[in-house]
Amino acid sequence: MSPSLSEVFSLAGPLAQSIPGYRTRTQQLEMAERVAAALADNRVLVAEAGTGTGKTYAYLVPALLSGGKVIVSTGTKTLQDQLFNRDLPTVRDALKAPVKIALLKGRANYVCHYHLDRALSDGRFLAKEDAGHARAIARFAKTTQSGDKGECNDVPESSPVWSMVTSTRENCLGQDCPSHKDCFVLAARRQALEADVVVVNHHLFFADVILKDEGMAELLPACNAVIFDEAHQLPETASLFFGDSVSTAQVTDLARDTKIEALASARDCLDLPPACATLEKAAKDLRLTLGVEPARYTLAQLEARAGFDNYLVGLVNTLEHFAAILETQAERSEGLESCWQRSLELLAGFRRWRAGDDAKKAGGANDGAAELENDGPGSVRWGEATTYSLQLNATPLAIGEIFRKQMSGHPRAWIFTSATLAVQKDFGHYCAEMGLVDAESACWESPFDYGSQAVLYAPQGLPEPNSPGFIEAVAKAAFPVVQASGGRAFFLCTSLRAMRRMHELLQDFLEREGLDYPLLLQGEGSKNELLERFRRLGNAILVGSQSFWEGVDVRGEALSLVVIDKLPFAPPDDPVLSARIERMNREGRNAFMEYQLPRAVINVKQGAGRLIRDESDRGVLMICDPRLITKPYGKRVWRSLPPMKRTRELAEVVDFFAAGALA
Repeated sequence: MSPSLSEVFSLAGPLAQSIPGYRTRTQQLEMAERVAAALADNRVLVAEAGTGTGKTYAYLVPALLSGGKVIVSTGTKTLQDQLFNRDLPTVRDALKAPVKIALLKGRANYVCHYHLDRALSDGRFLAKEDAGHARAIARFAKTTQSGDKGECNDVPESSPVWSMVTSTRENCLGQDCPSHKDCFVLAARRQALEADVVVVNHHLFFADVILKDEGMAELLPACNAVIFDEAHQLPETASLFFGDSVSTAQVTDLARDTKIEALASARDCLDLPPACATLEKAAKDLRLTLGVEPARYTLAQLEARAGFDNYLVGLVNTLEHFAAILETQAERSEGLESCWQRSLELLAGFRRWRAGDDAKKAGGANDGAAELENDGPGSVRWGEATTYSLQLNATPLAIGEIFRKQMSGHPRAWIFTSATLAVQKDFGHYCAEMGLVDAESACWESPFDYGSQAVLYAPQGLPEPNSPGFIEAVAKAAFPVVQASGGRAFFLCTSLRAMRRMHELLQDFLEREGLDYPLLLQGEGSKNELLERFRRLGNAILVGSQSFWEGVDVRGEALSLVVIDKLPFAPPDDPVLSARIERMNREGRNAFMEYQLPRAVINVKQGAGRLIRDESDRGVLMICDPRLITKPYGKRVWRSLPPMKRTRELAEVVDFFAAGALA
């Protein structure tokens, strides 16, 4: 017989006996009981659990004791690996539960024997370092059981070689592949099918729900429960996958793969090499019609760009010609057949995007957000330029109904949990966005003593965030607090421009005062490298943007101050957001109160959550946006934060740090 949950979580229970430093938490047991009840009755539960509640064990214990097949989906691959390698084995061993566990990632995470062989035989690497990385991956492929690139420590995840030695949905040869029997992707899927608990990530879950290509399509019908951890990320991820997109990067990948396949199987086709070069140039020309800096563009902004429409038409015509040549060579190898099919899919994708574009023109729309009805039911077309690529998107403005359809059918439990889902304990915004009509909800406060462990500081006299010189004023107000805390600070900025300026200002202040606090900047290394340095140094200041607002855990004295420059409202000129605002306002709703503010509150809670990670942590959360105090909605923000002591006086903050130093 399985032990009761109260026994499992008690001081005499299996968790306490197996885990050093285990503490009982009332909130953890209550959450576990609610999760167990939802699992037993196939219900939908939305659960917010404050930092330190121990929510991971609170859902893993009932999941392992339920006797059913469970999919656990996380927001990041980092948490996915942590769950599979640390948390799940710990709970399974403590409970002595006879359950099989498996880890499943998207196919781009697994070495592909076929593409590895092709890359090595082709040998066209841009740098000597790349050739070395390819040889290291080849050695890894011979010894690894999983083929998961995360386990290949000799090659950085950012190496361009990975895209050459992994497969995509488009270029996988499937059963025609000569290495089909040894395929790491298929092995991972088989293990997932046999397992009782499968750990995936949100991107994989939604990619597969839509594309039916990543192994989840077989998993979902058999599973009894889906648990989403870091569930606050789901609306964004779901929007991404419930839409439609096509990119110039897919085109350049196709040209590159075709070139390699032609060398192996169609050397005598003299038309293919120049066609590959022309296709690659057409993709680059389209990207170059936009600015150098990465940015998002509304449809109106894209149309206004000189040459954009001509180069888009040019790319479609070039693709058409390219596909016609490939069709004549497709029978010569599986690889060329695959490239031909990809060329047809890409051609259809660009045509679909253009058709929406033309429909807008026919309807007389003059901006990217207004006449949405001409562009399919409730979707918006827009573009995102990265350094080397342009992605053209059609994104739904509401995903609730689409997601509700995905949940219907086979009865199972759906659990959504995170430290940040509610606004003042109200889950209305989240449930409406995700289409969770009959969901139960529950909220547990953190067990930490925020009243004595933390101070919320809102400095006086700062200008409005859109004023010139705002970042300079923030840096000036924050620097005395940095001195009082002895460094040990995160500066969380709401834009990359503000982040870079803040870094410059802090550097000047440190040099002027002769202070030797190491100053780290997002982008100077990988996120994990920067965090490791920050922890090791003990008195560093890290200036970051979106990457460091969530999913970052620094315990102890190394992080004692979190400075947020301003309330993180999404930029209103974002194409998708502006279209959603337009739509809600047309429906007579208040887009700011219903959509923009709740999202900003959840983001602030995420940023604030970096500060106190343990019972012994102490620190100051400094929010420099005067709207927190001056605007009526400011109350909704700070009342949603943990119950810290609040002050507007610098002297109280300095005394708080001084008291900590004496303790």
